[in-house]
Amino acid sequence: MSPFADSRPLSNPKKPDPNTNIVRIDVGGQLFQTNKQTLSLAGPKSLLSKIFDSSEKYTTPFIDRDPELFSILLSLLRTGNLPSKAKSLDLEDLISESQFYGIENLLVQSLSNPSQFEPFNLEKSTILPLSGRESPSAISTTPFGSVHVAHGSKITSFDWSLRRKSTILTEFTAVDSLLALSPSVAAAGATDFSGLQVIDLEKGFVRETLTWENVTRSSSTVQAIGSSPDYLFTSFESGRRNSNSIMVYDLQDSFRPVTEIGHSEIFGADLDSAIPATKLSWVSSYNLLMASGSHSGPSGVVGNIKLWDIRSGTVVWELKEKVDCFADVTVSDNLSAIYKVGMNSGEVFFVDLRNIGNENSWVCLGDSRKVTGGKKEGIGCKIESRGNQVFCSKGGDLELWSEIMIGSLRKGEHGLEDRVFRKNSMGRVKDMGGSRITRLGFGGNKMFVTRKDQQFVEVWQSSVRGF
Repeated sequence: MSPFADSRPLSNPKKPDPNTNIVRIDVGGQLFQTNKQTLSLAGPKSLLSKIFDSSEKYTTPFIDRDPELFSILLSLLRTGNLPSKAKSLDLEDLISESQFYGIENLLVQSLSNPSQFEPFNLEKSTILPLSGRESPSAISTTPFGSVHVAHGSKITSFDWSLRRKSTILTEFTAVDSLLALSPSVAAAGATDFSGLQVIDLEKGFVRETLTWENVTRSSSTVQAIGSSPDYLFTSFESGRRNSNSIMVYDLQDSFRPVTEIGHSEIFGADLDSAIPATKLSWVSSYNLLMASGSHSGPSGVVGNIKLWDIRSGTVVWELKEKVDCFADVTVSDNLSAIYKVGMNSGEVFFVDLRNIGNENSWVCLGDSRKVTGGKKEGIGCKIESRGNQVFCSKGGDLELWSEIMIGSLRKGEHGLEDRVFRKNSMGRVKDMGGSRITRLGFGGNKMFVTRKDQQFVEVWQSSVRGF
């Protein structure tokens, strides 16, 4: 039956003009007027679009729903934002109503849009509790704020509103790597379990298991996962820990293997010849894959950072780390730079990607005298980029680094303008401190933070109009 089968005639005896641009809708006994252009913003698959297809041109469609909630959603259609009076309503009711009309995507755009992310106004707003005793071991987000959290052998998912929560049990003893492919699908792996699993988190089953056949035909454990719009990247290491590789799979073609890059073997006692990648990041503006990894050996902590051209399977740039090797590293497309936090110094450094063809060296943004101090101040520090900012954890606190656009004409070593960055402390005083930060994630207009020995996820965000 058509949703407008119970259409009611107007109380005014004058019949509506079928050629007018004005549309009248009776919702729960309350009459609303809008125009066809506004309703078209709901999308062709929405319930409201069916008003255009209704053959009953001389009656007012009747929808047996709450008129107060409809008025809020109509305002959303008109302006793209929720009105201030929406604060008096329950978000769950609005979500349910938007799903009925088929316009939940517009509600998401209004309340959890990445463009609303305001790094300088972030405050700790809520916590997401996790079941069990295990602390989060991995976290991954979607662009509009859904978040998946691995803790022990479980993966808990929260939808974009953070109101709906589900938990599944995996085959892993503990999940070490996690990547959200969608709000309901994630790729997961572990350093002590063979194979990468693509898991349907709604239905709780493994869609695909991807493996790497190494020379020794031993198990292939997962060290890192990354993705681009078209490809899934997985860093594998053999069970004997004497070889590793990065596999590239086609996300648009049922995870078909596309190519293998970075295959390395350990020869003799030269452990540095085959350090597996433990972080994979796609650099879209350069069409390159950043792969980084480190390990502790007789000479201290050493590592390497490589930029791969996956089409040719070649390394276009490599940096070997020996002095003040990175505790963590990230790449920013917006800022066109790679950032690290030094293991010894605990300071933030950057390399300008615009100098990619030159002999690059790290530029210290903090106290460069700490580089050779040997105090290991950077152990456990995390660094991630989001938009035009870089976030670095120091124990239980967070630093926010931003580039200052000073318009200087002073040229640097390679003919580019010198770059200046400034550090800011984050959050209110009461938000800072606490256990050591172990993970950072970003989705929608939110930042997600996990801490050592804590069975929950912190949510940081700035206020959003309407809620």
